Amino acid sequence: MTDAHHIQLPREVLIGRGVLKKIGTVCQGLGFSSSALLMTGPKTYYIAAKETIISLEKNGFDVENLIVESSEMKYVVMAEKKILKHHPKIVLGVGGGKVIDVGKIAASRRSVPFISVPTTASHDGIASPRASIKDLEQPSSVLAQTPTAIIADTEIIQKSPYRLTASGCGDIVSKYTAVRDWKLAHNLKGQYYGEYAASLSMMSARLVMRNAKIIRKTEEGISIVLEALISCGIAMSIAGSSAPCSGAEHLFSHILDQIAPTPALHGEQCGVGAIMMAYLHRANWKHLRNSLRKLKAPTTAQELEIEPRYIIEALTKAHKIRSDRYTILGNDGLTEDEAIHLAKTTGVI
Repeated sequence: MTDAHHIQLPREVLIGRGVLKKIGTVCQGLGFSSSALLMTGPKTYYIAAKETIISLEKNGFDVENLIVESSEMKYVVMAEKKILKHHPKIVLGVGGGKVIDVGKIAASRRSVPFISVPTTASHDGIASPRASIKDLEQPSSVLAQTPTAIIADTEIIQKSPYRLTASGCGDIVSKYTAVRDWKLAHNLKGQYYGEYAASLSMMSARLVMRNAKIIRKTEEGISIVLEALISCGIAMSIAGSSAPCSGAEHLFSHILDQIAPTPALHGEQCGVGAIMMAYLHRANWKHLRNSLRKLKAPTTAQELEIEPRYIIEALTKAHKIRSDRYTILGNDGLTEDEAIHLAKTTGVI
Protein backbone atom coordinates (compact mmCIF):
# COMPACT_ATOMS: atom_id res chain seq x y z
CA MET A 1 0.00 0.00 0.00
CA THR A 2 1.18 3.52 -0.77
CA ASP A 3 0.39 6.74 1.06
CA ALA A 4 -2.72 8.65 0.01
CA HIS A 5 -2.03 10.96 -2.94
CA HIS A 6 -4.18 14.11 -3.04
CA ILE A 7 -4.72 15.69 -6.46
CA GLN A 8 -6.37 19.11 -6.78
CA LEU A 9 -7.27 20.17 -10.34
CA PRO A 10 -9.01 23.21 -11.90
CA ARG A 11 -12.77 22.75 -12.27
CA GLU A 12 -12.99 24.87 -15.39
CA VAL A 13 -10.61 26.21 -18.05
CA LEU A 14 -11.79 28.76 -20.59
CA ILE A 15 -9.43 29.92 -23.35
CA GLY A 16 -10.35 32.06 -26.34
CA ARG A 17 -11.05 35.46 -27.83
CA GLY A 18 -13.40 37.63 -25.77
CA VAL A 19 -13.87 35.16 -22.88
CA LEU A 20 -13.26 37.96 -20.37
CA LYS A 21 -16.89 39.03 -20.83
CA LYS A 22 -18.05 35.61 -19.62
CA ILE A 23 -16.32 35.69 -16.23
CA GLY A 24 -19.45 36.61 -14.28
CA THR A 25 -21.37 33.77 -15.88
CA VAL A 26 -18.52 31.32 -15.26
CA CYS A 27 -18.34 32.29 -11.57
CA GLN A 28 -22.08 31.77 -11.21
CA GLY A 29 -21.83 28.44 -12.97
CA LEU A 30 -19.19 27.35 -10.48
CA GLY A 31 -21.64 28.05 -7.67
CA PHE A 32 -20.25 31.39 -6.48
CA SER A 33 -22.42 34.43 -5.88
CA SER A 34 -22.79 37.76 -4.08
CA SER A 35 -19.19 38.91 -3.48
CA ALA A 36 -15.71 38.83 -4.99
CA LEU A 37 -12.25 40.27 -4.34
CA LEU A 38 -10.45 41.18 -7.54
CA MET A 39 -6.69 41.69 -7.47
CA THR A 40 -4.93 43.36 -10.37
CA GLY A 41 -2.00 45.60 -11.31
CA PRO A 42 -2.00 49.35 -12.01
CA LYS A 43 -1.80 48.75 -15.79
CA THR A 44 -3.85 45.56 -16.05
CA TYR A 45 -6.75 47.29 -14.30
CA TYR A 46 -7.44 49.13 -17.55
CA ILE A 47 -6.39 46.24 -19.82
CA ALA A 48 -8.62 43.55 -18.32
CA ALA A 49 -9.78 44.12 -14.72
CA LYS A 50 -12.24 46.90 -15.51
CA GLU A 51 -14.11 44.69 -17.98
CA THR A 52 -13.96 41.79 -15.53
CA ILE A 53 -15.60 43.93 -12.83
CA ILE A 54 -18.39 44.90 -15.24
CA SER A 55 -19.03 41.23 -16.05
CA LEU A 56 -19.10 40.29 -12.37
CA GLU A 57 -21.41 43.17 -11.40
CA LYS A 58 -23.80 42.32 -14.24
CA ASN A 59 -24.10 38.89 -12.67
CA GLY A 60 -24.89 40.21 -9.19
CA PHE A 61 -21.45 40.31 -7.58
CA ASP A 62 -20.38 43.02 -5.17
CA VAL A 63 -16.73 43.52 -6.16
CA GLU A 64 -13.89 44.82 -4.00
CA ASN A 65 -10.56 45.38 -5.73
CA LEU A 66 -6.92 45.65 -4.71
CA ILE A 67 -4.04 46.99 -6.78
CA VAL A 68 -0.90 44.83 -6.49
CA GLU A 69 2.38 46.42 -7.54
CA SER A 70 4.85 43.67 -6.65
CA SER A 71 5.00 40.08 -5.42
CA GLU A 72 5.87 40.96 -1.84
CA MET A 73 4.36 39.72 1.41
CA LYS A 74 2.95 43.13 2.22
CA TYR A 75 0.48 42.70 -0.65
CA VAL A 76 -0.41 39.20 0.53
CA VAL A 77 -1.17 40.69 3.96
CA MET A 78 -3.22 43.51 2.40
CA ALA A 79 -5.23 40.95 0.44
CA GLU A 80 -5.82 38.85 3.55
CA LYS A 81 -7.13 41.92 5.39
CA LYS A 82 -9.55 42.57 2.53
CA ILE A 83 -10.70 38.95 2.67
CA LEU A 84 -11.26 39.12 6.44
CA LYS A 85 -13.17 42.40 6.15
CA HIS A 86 -15.40 41.67 3.12
CA HIS A 87 -15.69 37.84 3.22
CA PRO A 88 -15.62 37.34 -0.58
CA LYS A 89 -16.87 34.04 -1.97
CA ILE A 90 -14.11 34.08 -4.59
CA VAL A 91 -10.76 35.80 -5.19
CA LEU A 92 -9.72 36.64 -8.75
CA GLY A 93 -6.20 37.47 -9.89
CA VAL A 94 -6.40 39.52 -13.09
CA GLY A 95 -2.95 40.32 -14.44
CA GLY A 96 0.56 38.93 -14.77
CA GLY A 97 2.47 36.48 -12.64
CA LYS A 98 2.98 38.81 -9.67
CA VAL A 99 -0.74 39.50 -9.27
CA ILE A 100 -1.67 35.85 -9.68
CA ASP A 101 0.98 34.63 -7.22
CA VAL A 102 -0.06 37.13 -4.54
CA GLY A 103 -3.74 36.33 -5.05
CA LYS A 104 -3.12 32.60 -5.01
CA ILE A 105 -1.26 32.67 -1.70
CA ALA A 106 -3.68 35.10 0.01
CA ALA A 107 -6.70 33.04 -1.09
CA SER A 108 -5.03 29.83 0.02
CA ARG A 109 -4.11 31.20 3.45
CA ARG A 110 -7.72 32.29 4.00
CA SER A 111 -9.31 29.19 2.41
CA VAL A 112 -11.10 31.07 -0.35
CA PRO A 113 -11.33 29.67 -3.91
CA PHE A 114 -9.11 31.41 -6.46
CA ILE A 115 -9.67 32.14 -10.16
CA SER A 116 -6.68 32.87 -12.39
CA VAL A 117 -7.25 35.45 -15.16
CA PRO A 118 -3.86 35.92 -16.85
CA THR A 119 -3.16 38.90 -19.11
CA THR A 120 0.17 37.41 -20.22
CA ALA A 121 1.48 33.92 -20.93
CA SER A 122 4.83 34.44 -19.23
CA HIS A 123 5.08 31.36 -16.94
CA ASP A 124 3.22 28.31 -15.64
CA GLY A 125 2.12 30.01 -12.41
CA ILE A 126 -1.18 30.83 -14.12
CA ALA A 127 -2.31 27.26 -13.47
CA SER A 128 0.01 25.72 -10.90
CA PRO A 129 -0.65 25.20 -7.17
CA ARG A 130 2.58 27.04 -6.37
CA ALA A 131 3.55 30.71 -6.09
CA SER A 132 6.68 32.82 -5.75
CA ILE A 133 6.93 35.75 -3.33
CA LYS A 134 10.05 37.93 -3.42
CA ASP A 135 10.73 38.52 0.25
CA LEU A 136 10.17 35.04 1.66
CA GLU A 137 13.21 33.31 3.13
CA GLN A 138 12.71 30.50 0.63
CA PRO A 139 13.91 31.57 -2.86
CA SER A 140 11.96 28.86 -4.66
CA SER A 141 8.19 28.67 -5.06
CA VAL A 142 5.89 27.70 -2.19
CA LEU A 143 2.71 25.63 -2.10
CA ALA A 144 -0.52 27.65 -2.35
CA GLN A 145 -3.56 26.19 -4.10
CA THR A 146 -4.59 25.14 -7.60
CA PRO A 147 -6.86 27.76 -9.21
CA THR A 148 -10.51 26.72 -9.21
CA ALA A 149 -10.74 28.09 -12.74
CA ILE A 150 -8.45 29.60 -15.37
CA ILE A 151 -9.92 32.13 -17.79
CA ALA A 152 -7.51 33.34 -20.48
CA ASP A 153 -8.53 35.80 -23.17
CA THR A 154 -6.25 35.20 -26.17
CA GLU A 155 -7.05 38.60 -27.67
CA ILE A 156 -5.69 40.39 -24.60
CA ILE A 157 -2.68 38.10 -24.21
CA GLN A 158 -1.72 38.47 -27.87
CA LYS A 159 -1.58 42.26 -27.35
CA SER A 160 0.92 41.91 -24.49
CA PRO A 161 4.63 42.33 -25.33
CA TYR A 162 5.85 39.23 -27.19
CA ARG A 163 8.80 39.02 -24.84
CA LEU A 164 6.41 37.84 -22.12
CA THR A 165 5.08 35.04 -24.32
CA ALA A 166 8.63 34.05 -25.27
CA SER A 167 9.41 33.87 -21.55
CA GLY A 168 6.44 31.54 -21.07
CA CYS A 169 7.82 29.39 -23.88
CA GLY A 170 11.20 29.30 -22.14
CA ASP A 171 9.51 28.11 -18.96
CA ILE A 172 7.70 25.36 -20.88
CA VAL A 173 10.73 24.24 -22.87
CA SER A 174 12.71 23.95 -19.62
CA LYS A 175 10.51 20.98 -18.67
CA TYR A 176 12.71 19.07 -21.14
CA THR A 177 15.39 18.98 -18.44
CA ALA A 178 13.16 19.18 -15.35
CA VAL A 179 11.58 15.81 -16.17
CA ARG A 180 15.03 14.29 -16.67
CA ASP A 181 16.08 15.57 -13.25
CA TRP A 182 12.94 14.10 -11.71
CA LYS A 183 13.66 10.70 -13.27
CA LEU A 184 17.28 10.92 -12.13
CA ALA A 185 16.20 11.61 -8.54
CA HIS A 186 13.94 8.57 -8.73
CA ASN A 187 16.66 6.30 -10.10
CA LEU A 188 19.45 7.42 -7.77
CA LYS A 189 17.60 8.52 -4.63
CA GLY A 190 14.38 6.53 -4.75
CA GLN A 191 12.23 9.66 -4.82
CA TYR A 192 8.64 9.47 -6.03
CA TYR A 193 8.27 9.71 -9.81
CA GLY A 194 4.94 9.84 -11.63
CA GLU A 195 4.95 8.66 -15.22
CA TYR A 196 1.73 10.46 -16.13
CA ALA A 197 2.76 13.84 -14.72
CA ALA A 198 6.19 13.50 -16.32
CA SER A 199 4.67 12.65 -19.70
CA LEU A 200 2.28 15.61 -19.49
CA SER A 201 5.12 17.98 -18.71
CA MET A 202 7.41 16.63 -21.43
CA MET A 203 4.59 16.68 -23.98
CA SER A 204 4.08 20.39 -23.27
CA ALA A 205 7.77 21.11 -23.89
CA ARG A 206 7.81 19.20 -27.15
CA LEU A 207 4.56 20.79 -28.32
CA VAL A 208 5.98 24.29 -27.94
CA MET A 209 9.30 23.34 -29.53
CA ARG A 210 7.46 21.87 -32.51
CA ASN A 211 5.17 24.88 -33.01
CA ALA A 212 7.68 27.71 -32.60
CA LYS A 213 6.78 29.49 -35.87
CA ILE A 214 3.02 29.36 -35.22
CA ILE A 215 3.48 30.69 -31.70
CA ARG A 216 5.36 33.75 -32.92
CA LYS A 217 2.82 34.74 -35.54
CA THR A 218 -0.76 33.77 -34.67
CA GLU A 219 -3.45 33.87 -31.99
CA GLU A 220 -3.67 30.10 -32.43
CA GLY A 221 -0.07 30.02 -31.24
CA ILE A 222 -1.04 31.90 -28.07
CA SER A 223 -3.63 29.18 -27.40
CA ILE A 224 -0.92 26.53 -27.79
CA VAL A 225 1.27 28.30 -25.23
CA LEU A 226 -1.62 28.75 -22.79
CA GLU A 227 -2.67 25.11 -23.09
CA ALA A 228 0.93 24.02 -22.51
CA LEU A 229 1.30 26.28 -19.46
CA ILE A 230 -1.95 24.94 -18.03
CA SER A 231 -0.85 21.36 -18.72
CA CYS A 232 2.35 22.04 -16.79
CA GLY A 233 0.32 23.41 -13.88
CA ILE A 234 -1.85 20.30 -13.94
CA ALA A 235 1.27 18.09 -14.03
CA MET A 236 2.41 19.69 -10.77
CA SER A 237 -1.02 19.20 -9.24
CA ILE A 238 -1.00 15.52 -10.21
CA ALA A 239 2.55 15.01 -8.91
CA GLY A 240 1.85 16.86 -5.68
CA SER A 241 5.06 18.85 -6.16
CA SER A 242 6.84 21.08 -8.67
CA ALA A 243 9.25 18.25 -9.60
CA PRO A 244 7.85 17.56 -13.12
CA CYS A 245 8.35 21.22 -14.03
CA SER A 246 11.27 22.45 -11.97
CA GLY A 247 14.77 21.03 -11.98
CA ALA A 248 18.31 22.37 -12.00
CA GLU A 249 17.41 24.98 -14.63
CA HIS A 250 14.91 26.52 -12.19
CA LEU A 251 17.43 26.46 -9.33
CA PHE A 252 19.84 28.27 -11.65
CA SER A 253 17.16 30.89 -12.32
CA HIS A 254 16.38 31.34 -8.62
CA ILE A 255 20.06 32.05 -7.89
CA LEU A 256 20.21 34.58 -10.72
CA ASP A 257 17.22 36.34 -9.16
CA GLN A 258 19.28 36.71 -6.00
CA ILE A 259 22.67 37.73 -7.38
CA ALA A 260 22.17 39.47 -10.73
CA PRO A 261 21.79 43.26 -10.44
CA THR A 262 18.96 43.15 -12.99
CA PRO A 263 17.59 39.62 -13.45
CA ALA A 264 15.85 38.68 -16.68
CA LEU A 265 12.34 37.18 -16.76
CA HIS A 266 11.85 33.86 -14.98
CA GLY A 267 11.11 31.86 -18.13
CA GLU A 268 13.99 33.46 -20.02
CA GLN A 269 16.47 32.38 -17.35
CA CYS A 270 14.97 28.89 -17.13
CA GLY A 271 15.29 28.46 -20.89
CA VAL A 272 18.99 29.39 -20.85
CA GLY A 273 19.49 27.15 -17.82
CA ALA A 274 17.82 24.28 -19.64
CA ILE A 275 20.31 24.51 -22.53
CA MET A 276 23.18 23.89 -20.11
CA MET A 277 21.38 21.23 -18.07
CA ALA A 278 20.45 19.37 -21.26
CA TYR A 279 24.17 19.25 -22.10
CA LEU A 280 24.91 17.73 -18.69
CA HIS A 281 22.14 15.19 -19.22
CA ARG A 282 23.66 14.35 -22.63
CA ALA A 283 20.32 15.21 -24.18
CA ASN A 284 19.85 17.09 -27.46
CA TRP A 285 20.77 20.51 -26.11
CA LYS A 286 21.32 21.98 -29.59
CA HIS A 287 17.73 21.15 -30.57
CA LEU A 288 16.50 22.82 -27.40
CA ARG A 289 18.66 25.89 -28.06
CA ASN A 290 17.50 26.11 -31.70
CA SER A 291 13.87 25.90 -30.60
CA LEU A 292 14.37 28.80 -28.19
CA ARG A 293 15.99 30.80 -30.99
CA LYS A 294 12.99 30.17 -33.25
CA LEU A 295 10.77 31.40 -30.43
CA LYS A 296 12.92 34.56 -30.15
CA ALA A 297 13.74 33.62 -26.54
CA PRO A 298 17.21 34.30 -25.07
CA THR A 299 19.89 31.62 -25.38
CA THR A 300 22.93 33.55 -24.12
CA ALA A 301 24.02 35.65 -21.16
CA GLN A 302 24.27 38.63 -23.49
CA GLU A 303 20.63 38.22 -24.56
CA LEU A 304 19.62 37.93 -20.91
CA GLU A 305 21.60 41.13 -20.32
CA ILE A 306 23.38 39.42 -17.43
CA GLU A 307 27.15 39.47 -17.06
CA PRO A 308 28.86 36.07 -17.58
CA ARG A 309 30.29 36.11 -14.05
CA TYR A 310 26.77 35.87 -12.60
CA ILE A 311 25.98 32.94 -14.88
CA ILE A 312 29.05 31.10 -13.55
CA GLU A 313 28.24 31.96 -9.95
CA ALA A 314 24.66 30.74 -10.37
CA LEU A 315 25.86 27.45 -11.86
CA THR A 316 28.16 26.83 -8.89
CA LYS A 317 25.52 27.71 -6.28
CA ALA A 318 22.30 26.31 -7.77
CA HIS A 319 22.61 22.89 -6.08
CA LYS A 320 22.48 24.52 -2.63
CA ILE A 321 18.95 25.94 -2.87
CA ARG A 322 16.86 22.84 -2.20
CA SER A 323 18.31 19.92 -0.31
CA ASP A 324 15.19 17.89 -1.15
CA ARG A 325 15.51 18.41 -4.92
CA TYR A 326 18.18 16.14 -6.41
CA THR A 327 19.22 17.19 -9.94
CA ILE A 328 21.93 16.62 -12.53
CA LEU A 329 24.09 19.03 -10.51
CA GLY A 330 24.35 16.39 -7.77
CA ASN A 331 25.05 17.06 -4.12
CA ASP A 332 28.33 18.89 -4.71
CA GLY A 333 27.40 21.05 -7.71
CA LEU A 334 29.87 22.33 -10.30
CA THR A 335 33.30 23.79 -9.72
CA GLU A 336 34.01 27.20 -11.23
CA ASP A 337 36.11 25.60 -13.98
CA GLU A 338 33.34 23.12 -14.78
CA ALA A 339 30.77 25.91 -14.89
CA ILE A 340 32.91 27.99 -17.24
CA HIS A 341 33.45 25.00 -19.53
CA LEU A 342 29.71 24.24 -19.56
CA ALA A 343 28.64 27.81 -20.30
CA LYS A 344 31.26 28.24 -23.04
CA THR A 345 30.59 24.88 -24.68
CA THR A 346 26.87 25.62 -24.98
CA GLY A 347 27.51 29.18 -26.18
CA VAL A 348 25.77 30.77 -23.18
CA ILE A 349 28.91 32.87 -22.57
